[in-house]
Order: sequence, then C-alpha cells, then structure tokens
Amino acid sequence: MRELADADRIRAFMRALARAARAAGRVYLTGGATAVLHGWRSATIDVDIKLDAGADPLLRAIPEIKESLNLNVELAAPDDFIPVKAGWADRSPFIEQVGLLSFYHFDLYAQALAKIERGHATDERDVTELIDRGLVDTDQLAAYFRAIRPDLYRFPAIDVGSFERAVTTTIEAARRRAGRTESGA
Repeated sequence: MRELADADRIRAFMRALARAARAAGRVYLTGGATAVLHGWRSATIDVDIKLDAGADPLLRAIPEIKESLNLNVELAAPDDFIPVKAGWADRSPFIEQVGLLSFYHFDLYAQALAKIERGHATDERDVTELIDRGLVDTDQLAAYFRAIRPDLYRFPAIDVGSFERAVTTTIEAARRRAGRTESGA
C-alpha cells in the first residue's frame, strides 16, 4: 500500500511531473489534493489529476513518479462523473507554475457538485469546507446545478432526483450555518 499524500508529497509530485514535461501544459488537481493544499485535510489517499491535451510525456512519467514517491495518482476529475459547465478551465483557480507546467484546482463548483453526487462522508465535509471558507457560493452552486441538470442524462448512473435533493439539502444546511434561510437548487 502506498503512503498518504500530504501537502509536501503533493508538491513533490508536482515538481516531479514538471521535470517530465517537454512542453507547456496545464495540470488540474481535484478531490483530496485540493482539500490538502487548501489546508482542511492533512492528507489524501491519492492525487487525482486531469491533464490537458498532448500530455503523453506526463502520462509516461506517472508510473515512475508513483513508484519513486510511493504515491497513488489517479486520472480522475469531476467531468468524468457529472457534466460540467463550459469554461471550467477558466474557473479553475491557479495554484502555481512549476517549470513548464501550470497547476490549477479543477473548477471548485464542479468539484463540489461531484462530491455532493457521490455523497461520501469525506465528500460532504469537503463541500462544507469549500462553502464555509468562501471558495464556493451557495447561490452560484445552485445556479451551476440548474445549468448542468439538462445534461445529467449523459450520466445514466446518476439518480437525478436524489442528486437534486442532495444539492438542495447541502445548500440549505450551508445557509443555516451562515444565518441565511432562502431555499434551494
């Protein structure tokens, strides 16, 4: 079993991946890596990433990087599990430039909705942190859900009604914590 990824190990991964880059590119961190780098989790099981097009040298380097750092790396992002709004890359917060690579957190609204849809306890805590830290606004989260709802048919494993109820419940709970009472997705 590989070791957990804390902030230092995630940054070591970023540096190692940048050494493998042969051209400028973007790497989007998501899931636990976002939580760890923002500081509300101390570690994550794996580093989930999305690479932009033309990433073959990076893909070829990942197995060796995983071994040398004893780290789990997965190619996974919200758009693998839910529809995301056009322009997600522009809404992805910049982390840092390392060599030829620019690192970003994948669109935080897409991350929040993917976590709400999955519904694990850790995901729920992550969404609470995203909202309570002001990284995700509940009005914009509701609007984002409304925007992607028509495309949910492309993800047949999703129960649309359950997903919508979970979004509404999450938003209402966040608004109660903030002392607001208007409702829903």
